[in-house]
Amino acid sequence: MGKFVISRRFNQDYQFNLKASNNQIILTSEGYRSKEGCINGIEAVKKYSNDDSKFDRRSSRNGNGYYFVLKAQNGEIIGTSEMYQSENGMENGIESVKYNAPDAIMEDFTL
Repeated sequence: MGKFVISRRFNQDYQFNLKASNNQIILTSEGYRSKEGCINGIEAVKKYSNDDSKFDRRSSRNGNGYYFVLKAQNGEIIGTSEMYQSENGMENGIESVKYNAPDAIMEDFTL
């Protein structure tokens, strides 16, 4: 089972990482000023993770890697993946988000 891990950045913003059952990070959020905003971001990932049209597949500027972003209904980026060496790896990452996000638990490391 996947999990969302809430933490703080150096600038004190909140962020979350979605981790797969093997504890690998599969999606990282933007920074949020409030914990409430961060939790709303997690809820958005859960809501949109099963909608393939919300995944924007991209390649790196130098063309040597692939990554994806998950977008909300308004087009705002909710989370960004790691860099993958192949398109197939990127697609596997998307499938992992679709599988892990809907029922993922939440762990808060800011308490």
